Amino acid sequence: MAWPEQYGGKGKGGFFTFILSDELQYHGLPYDSMSITSVGSTIMTFGSDEQKSEWLPKIQAGEMTFALGYTEPNAGTDLASLQTRAVRDGDEWVINGQKIYTSSAHVSTHVWLAARTDPDAPKHRGISTFVVDIKTPGITVRPLWTMGGSRTNETFWEDVRIPADALVGELDRGWYQASNALDLERVVLGASTSRLRRGIEEFVDYVKAERPDLVDDPFVRTSVAETKVDVEMARALSLTCAALVDTGMTPTMEGAMSKVWSSETAEHMYSRFMEILGPAGLLDRDEQEAPLEGALERGWLASPISRFGGGTNDVQRRIIATRGLGLPRG
Repeated sequence: MAWPEQYGGKGKGGFFTFILSDELQYHGLPYDSMSITSVGSTIMTFGSDEQKSEWLPKIQAGEMTFALGYTEPNAGTDLASLQTRAVRDGDEWVINGQKIYTSSAHVSTHVWLAARTDPDAPKHRGISTFVVDIKTPGITVRPLWTMGGSRTNETFWEDVRIPADALVGELDRGWYQASNALDLERVVLGASTSRLRRGIEEFVDYVKAERPDLVDDPFVRTSVAETKVDVEMARALSLTCAALVDTGMTPTMEGAMSKVWSSETAEHMYSRFMEILGPAGLLDRDEQEAPLEGALERGWLASPISRFGGGTNDVQRRIIATRGLGLPRG
């Protein structure tokens, strides 16, 4: 409903997206915000009229869902060094290479793929972006399990043939489409404050019910209060991004700020709460005595994903410094 009316939406804009995502995350309900907010919005900006007519209704209906084909074993933080090749052969592109951390590739219908189309151009200028059906012959998806228990994937591309019109935007200018999608992805990653807010509420309820001896402890009260402040700051940063999206802008520095703050707040929250509960806080979901059914241990183990996904927080700080504050590159 937040999409423009010309693409089948209701034109409700960025604030509606924020409120919807916030509510769904608070109640633990699934929501494919990456396909809608990041990839779908980028196709609206850079796609051809034919691509918009064909793909956007399918994305809106949930018939097209996306995994991101960016990172490679030797191209992560320096994404522009990617080496997966796309070579034109008549009316097709032939793709060869390897991607890693292709999260959701095992459940998505398509991959939003960045591949090198001009190996002789400067590395930022020889990349193009494609929409690829995950069932295309030659694509192999292999699971990679994280220490938090969630699955990501590595994907192998061997003589994968896709139609010429799978190219999105201008040839060899895919870095700019990918950057736009990444900025929006960081907004999505940063907009996780409702999960953290609910985590605080559940922890406070648990302490009151199961550990009343901690209720008046100054250390506990201060830790919870500081966590609450951090989460409210994360929410404010997310609202800033929503306001920019609502006016048709892409939050670059603001998206990076939101992503860094919210991802590090998650780690700090779970760490603080485990420290408060002592050894019991380290118990996982398989232990009968685990507080909150092991949510603290599980959340802490899962928190590194958001610090690295969408670009490491170190890279985000560089974006804030250079694009936002105008500081010179180091």
